[in-house]
Amino acid sequence: MAKRDFYEVLGVARGASADEIKKAYRTKAKELHPDRNADNPKAEDQFKEVNEAYDALKDPERKAAYDRFGHAAFEGGGPRPGGPGGFNQQGDFASAFSDVFDDLFGDFMGGRGRPGGGGGRRAARGSDLRYNLRIKLEQAYKGTQKTINVPTSVLCDVCEGSGSEGGSEPATCPTCSGMGKVRAQQGFFTVERTCPTCGGIGQIIKNPCKACGGQGRVEKDRSLSVNIPAGVETGTRIRLAGEGEAGLRGGPAGDLYIFIEVEQHPLFEREGADLFCRVPVSMTSAALGGDIEVPTIDGGRSRVKIPAGAQSGKQMRLRGKGMPPLRGAGHGDMFIELSVETPVNLTSRQKEILREFEGLAKDNNPESSSFFSKVKSFWDGMKG
Repeated sequence: MAKRDFYEVLGVARGASADEIKKAYRTKAKELHPDRNADNPKAEDQFKEVNEAYDALKDPERKAAYDRFGHAAFEGGGPRPGGPGGFNQQGDFASAFSDVFDDLFGDFMGGRGRPGGGGGRRAARGSDLRYNLRIKLEQAYKGTQKTINVPTSVLCDVCEGSGSEGGSEPATCPTCSGMGKVRAQQGFFTVERTCPTCGGIGQIIKNPCKACGGQGRVEKDRSLSVNIPAGVETGTRIRLAGEGEAGLRGGPAGDLYIFIEVEQHPLFEREGADLFCRVPVSMTSAALGGDIEVPTIDGGRSRVKIPAGAQSGKQMRLRGKGMPPLRGAGHGDMFIELSVETPVNLTSRQKEILREFEGLAKDNNPESSSFFSKVKSFWDGMKG
């Protein structure tokens, strides 16, 4: 049976670019893989046909030969599909699908090192670290600078991070040939796992540094100065790039993340950029009105006028006396909430005066009168 045109097999035009051919191959390979088409007896042959076509068109020289001579380019003494580089044998068939797997997932998994292509995988990046830092509300208002001690791994000074004694170069791992991974064939699939000998680095240390044991890093406490910007809140995260754990054998360092927790304040409660301060006032001050001094978060004082007849829960706003936003200009507001305080530990004379006042104050408590009027109506309705 005559072979179909390779471009037709992949479903692309003859002038298709390498990227278009690769994209079409990925789609066809996933669509026709035998494991996905158990009820289609022709799936395996179609899958081999797709791989054969891609093998011919993915290489610029082979593609040029096919464009000029067609299938005859691979007949006779030329490299035929099914011979060296072909897909008719099961080992080559599995290897082909492994290449598909590399194309689809290689970038996502960080790629793999190849012999002769950079000497294997990069040295492993260090881990990111987290540090929880508690500050006062006043410090969050003004901003501050803190010195913290972080237990971490730092670059080994003896071997300068290489992990090798005396500056000797690491050797290519004999198990994975520098790729950092080893393959095991299972049917149509080639399963790939991290090399057990080198741990995925692609290199081994023949003469490890005595100071760090070949790791290229040692445990040490570091002292860092951290600038805390004004306006931070609980949960704010500050990233210090490259201040995390040192990488393995000279790999790049991770990052350090500072998580801020702002302590509760004895006077102020915070909601975003606004502050709330609950101020107790005497019954007489609330009734007669007057001026009081209240604290502000910057350490200053503000005078607030209490209107006569003020009730508990009444709020008064001090504009611009709140917190600065973390990003942006200006300040939030501060709200004063009055809490009318009932006097305690009364003397006999005080009690006498209050009883006298109560007898004269029948029209001075409108809210109380309204409430009990509603209560009376409720009870009368229940009787009816």
